[in-house]
Amino acid sequence: MPALLSRPTLRTAAPRRPLLYRLGHGAAAHPWRTLGAWVVLALVVVGLAATIGGTPQDDYNVPGARSQVGIDQLRAHLPGAGNTAARVVVHDRSGGRPSDASLAQLSSRLQAMPHVVQVFPAERSADGDTAVVNVSYDAPVTDPDLMGNLDPIEAAVAPLRATGVQVELGGELPESAAAPMEGRGEIIGIVAALVILVFAFGSVVSAGLPIGTALVGLGVGSAGITLLAAATDVSTAAPMVATMVGLGVGIDYALLLVTRHAEYLAQGFSVSESAGRAAATAGRSVVFAASTVLVSLMGLRLAGLPVYSSFGFSTGIAVLSVMAASLTLVPVLCRFAGRRLLPRAVRRAGRGAGRRSAAGDVVAKPLRMPLTARWAVKVAKRPLLWAVSAAIVMLTLAVPALDMRTWPQDPSSQSTELTTRRAYDLVSAEFGAGSNGPLTVVVDRARLDESAVAGLARDLGARPDIVAVTPAVTSPDSAITVFDAIPAFGPTDERTAGLVRAVRAQLPAGAELTGGTAFFADIAEMLAGRLWIVIAFVVAVSVLLLAMVFRSVVIPVKAAVMNLLSIGAAYGVLTAVFQWGWATDLLGLDHPLAVSSWVPILMFAILFGLSMDYEVFLLSRIREDWARTGDSHGSVVRGLSATGRVISSAAAIMVAVFLGFASEVDVVVKQLGVGMAVAILLDATVVRMVLVPATMSLLGDWNWWVPRWLDRVLPHVRAEVEDDDVELWDEELRDDELRDHETVGTH
Repeated sequence: MPALLSRPTLRTAAPRRPLLYRLGHGAAAHPWRTLGAWVVLALVVVGLAATIGGTPQDDYNVPGARSQVGIDQLRAHLPGAGNTAARVVVHDRSGGRPSDASLAQLSSRLQAMPHVVQVFPAERSADGDTAVVNVSYDAPVTDPDLMGNLDPIEAAVAPLRATGVQVELGGELPESAAAPMEGRGEIIGIVAALVILVFAFGSVVSAGLPIGTALVGLGVGSAGITLLAAATDVSTAAPMVATMVGLGVGIDYALLLVTRHAEYLAQGFSVSESAGRAAATAGRSVVFAASTVLVSLMGLRLAGLPVYSSFGFSTGIAVLSVMAASLTLVPVLCRFAGRRLLPRAVRRAGRGAGRRSAAGDVVAKPLRMPLTARWAVKVAKRPLLWAVSAAIVMLTLAVPALDMRTWPQDPSSQSTELTTRRAYDLVSAEFGAGSNGPLTVVVDRARLDESAVAGLARDLGARPDIVAVTPAVTSPDSAITVFDAIPAFGPTDERTAGLVRAVRAQLPAGAELTGGTAFFADIAEMLAGRLWIVIAFVVAVSVLLLAMVFRSVVIPVKAAVMNLLSIGAAYGVLTAVFQWGWATDLLGLDHPLAVSSWVPILMFAILFGLSMDYEVFLLSRIREDWARTGDSHGSVVRGLSATGRVISSAAAIMVAVFLGFASEVDVVVKQLGVGMAVAILLDATVVRMVLVPATMSLLGDWNWWVPRWLDRVLPHVRAEVEDDDVELWDEELRDDELRDHETVGTH
């Protein structure tokens, strides 16, 4: 038997009812006041967002990236270079040759567009049926006049399209508007969540209440993100990620509160009292679970890119908003719903799942052991076999992650329905795959003379992986000279990263390698290195929080290992599905592609926090039972029995929400949706239903071991108010009623 701290015992003094109890009880007792406060808050936040709110925009500057040096040089010395660009690809499907006159008229219309600095002469393909016109602008793509605004360029190419010639748009500016979110993810997720909840709880009211609460919180959170965009740069993808996570956790948090409220309601408590107790018990878990998600999101700042900070802050706003909505609006809606929250069979019976004795105590009906409890008993009988089997499954799924190759999103990964993808394919077919990803060399003329530049261009052109070198162009101030080296393969080819490193090593001092391909290679390398820093921070802080809550060293370390297994398995499935092409057809993709560089870090930070949610919900019940009974094996069974349905339903909803987002056109969104759905599915099945009961059965009382010195140092935090406290509240109320009765009798 390990040297455990003594189990908590009942206190002799009844605790004062906590803030969360008073919040839930007050909201249910005064529903219209609470609704009024939310209406005022929503009007204020939405009004501010409409008047002073900003527009999300991407910050493409990456301090610390080697290619950023060349980009800054281009912006400083060559008008239009280093800023946004567009590419107009003109193709005659019949094999004819687009006339010089039509191309000249197109160039004139393009030159007349706002912010255009230069329209370059048309470049024709070898067979003459395709021409490319490049356009440079005087501002980066993040400029509000340019970001996502295709109207000017669409108007410029419309007359040429009217002649029957195919015209497609590529480059940074068209890509900023190529794949807008269509909202299918939210709709699919909400419908699936409603169906799951109706089947799980047998009540349409119980099913709709968590969804309605989450949507209200998400609406206010979205307005908050708009306000954030007025103060700092917010990535255009950040609101989508915030919606994905906020919708999932919002339904989960409200579901946990509704479930606990229904339990108290079924025991015979009034609606207001049930709401107060649910807020004090499950509400405390919600607050702690949201805190773990926020901690994980703050780890995104360590990724080193401004875009990740905006992901963290935006998603954090959404999580806080849906948490606040759950804690305050769920009691209100429960008040309006009354006993309709209970299944029809229970309501027909005229009483809940229990009755009250004359003393006011709850006497529960004998219930058949739930499926999750029966499963936990089965696993506990042969824990080593189940634990090893589950670990083998998770590790097997994680194996493909060893082959994961990351690369930022580019048009080659988009749907062929998009003009940017069609432009990319035309350039690849007519000019060579490398023309979509040239390597730009920027030479400082103060350090290298003209002969050195010519020699460098000649040496690069002699490489077998470089097919051509463009003529050098010197800036008007003669400060820099620029030329492009065209690779023999496309930018997403697995050889590209090695080519960038090799060419950079070949450059003399005074020359820098930049351009989109080099920039993406730098980002991929930076993020791959930063991933381990984010993992270390998130795991360390989460382990510390769990140790504070559960007064254990084993539990938080084991939870971290299991979460890492879930995420590793999700990485493996992501690699197999997208990079190996095992299910690209099902996802509307026409070829295998690398995992987006943006996905691994973002997935890890979000999933680690979400997995900790389920860990808190489950282990708080298990520890509560263990503290009361001292039965380390039985507490696992009873804890799973108490939380199995709500955790399984919450996980199913989360999976449905994430898979809904996988139906969107944008590939990064698809990968996030698939990866997070797989991780949550594995976490709710293999981890919660097999690994947790198996390992806890093997460890027994060692689950709760903590060195005495550490227990003295760690602050005391509880994820839930325990039933012991609730019983003391009942005693306190009965004592108060008795004193009032005696006082009246004396007078």
